Amino acid sequence: MPATLSRRGLMLVISSPSGAGKTSLSRRLVADHEALDLSISCTTRGPRPGEQHGREYHFINRSAFDTLIGDDAFLEWADVHDNRYGTLSAPVFEALGGGHDILFDIDWQGARQIADKAASDVVRVFILPPSMPALRRRLEARAQDSAAVIERRLERAKGEIEHYGEYDYVIVNDDFDRAYAQLAHIYHAEQLRLSRHPEILGFVDGLMSQKT
Repeated sequence: MPATLSRRGLMLVISSPSGAGKTSLSRRLVADHEALDLSISCTTRGPRPGEQHGREYHFINRSAFDTLIGDDAFLEWADVHDNRYGTLSAPVFEALGGGHDILFDIDWQGARQIADKAASDVVRVFILPPSMPALRRRLEARAQDSAAVIERRLERAKGEIEHYGEYDYVIVNDDFDRAYAQLAHIYHAEQLRLSRHPEILGFVDGLMSQKT
């Protein structure tokens, strides 16, 4: 598309079982693309050491969060381990209208909520591990969880993988560089989708009126 034509931004939703690579892929894609920003959620949990309000999360109390739920202010929200997390609609739609893209690193439930509210703006990508033993090795290599937690993550992974059919694209992350290249190709192609370019009609009309 000509650089002078504006476009509507998109929401790129990436989901996967824990350990399949969605966070690493997401962070690299954001780092490599100026027009793409990582969604910043609201949460009722307190900040961890090194976290800043407005950078990792918007930290708010439970009462304020519940008020926002009542006002239908969230694109998606969920209860996770006794805390609530949610994405505010207004700043996302403002960004999309300005031609900026937003990446969401969320689970299938959040992806479904976003698609229900803004289907035409959403591109959903599911990241699969090459095998369950490989997923186990990756979780163990992170050395972040106890053996019991890893077992729970592996069991939960099967339930998450069952929802791959709700997504527009599926990538098997058996090689990080190849998976990243596939993800970047998807993102670039979706930026060019005709429905995201409202000014193209006028551009084409201008072409058709020109003398050859």
